Amino acid sequence: MDDDTIRVGLVGCGGRGTGAALQALAAHPKVKLVAMADAFRSRLDESYSNITNPENAGEEGPSVIDRIDVPEEHKFVGFEAYQQVIPLVDVVLLATPPAFRPIHFEAAIEAGKHVFMEKPVATDAPGVRQVLATAEKAKQKQLNVVVGLQRHYQLIYKEWIDRIHDGAIGDIVLGRVYWNSEGVWVRARQPQWNEMEYQMHNWYYFNWLCGDHIVEQHIHNIDVGNWVKQSHPVRAQGQGGRLVRTGPDTGQIFDHHFVEFEYADGSRMLSQCRHMPGCMSARSLMYRSSPRWRGSASEPRLLFKVALAR
Repeated sequence: MDDDTIRVGLVGCGGRGTGAALQALAAHPKVKLVAMADAFRSRLDESYSNITNPENAGEEGPSVIDRIDVPEEHKFVGFEAYQQVIPLVDVVLLATPPAFRPIHFEAAIEAGKHVFMEKPVATDAPGVRQVLATAEKAKQKQLNVVVGLQRHYQLIYKEWIDRIHDGAIGDIVLGRVYWNSEGVWVRARQPQWNEMEYQMHNWYYFNWLCGDHIVEQHIHNIDVGNWVKQSHPVRAQGQGGRLVRTGPDTGQIFDHHFVEFEYADGSRMLSQCRHMPGCMSARSLMYRSSPRWRGSASEPRLLFKVALAR
């Protein structure tokens, strides 16, 4: 192997992990996938099959496939499998259910590895504090860490937020962010699964694994709202509940949330996310500016509504 080859390991072989591995391989011809890990062998095998399928590799299919070198002895299964991947690689892709992210991130940084990790980075306050502490260690070690908040890398978002920051419409006094849809997958309980296996396969519906969909999904729009304001809220109040998620197949998470966030300058961000069939769907952001802006008096101060592409 060339000295400048970038060896990548995948921890978490679901759909997002599979996609992250393919994107890493497509990023540079020196990237090579050399190890994979998942709690379940079936998920690892499915991911490996998808990654090595030329139809999924895009325009550079043959080149990508040639840089997948994951022999059987580099396929690891179980809750401790991440520990076997980390020593073999330069970059770790962390795409398990988010409950495990703080532990996996800390192990990778302690071992001196660069990290790409999916959002959210944790499901509770202790986990977030652990990630922040590990991030400081990563800075000290000059290790690269990227989180899957992809809006920051989308040119259309960068352009219109740069215009806001340049004062094109004045001060933002109100933001409204939405992520309302019919919901996501449910995987039927199988007779051979124990309770832990069932919850792992349906991780989205259990708070200890997911953090609820306000954290796992709506994080994107809340993140953009904070990016627009160049700050984080100082206060919040809100409510949520379960109206349609009433059965055991939907775990513990709510099906609707509404939170009013307040920033230090007194401005507000109204945040709404909902998983309910037959209701209004909206994945968008809207902002209203103060009178101090560069438009004419006849122009509306409602800046825009951005429909988010999936």
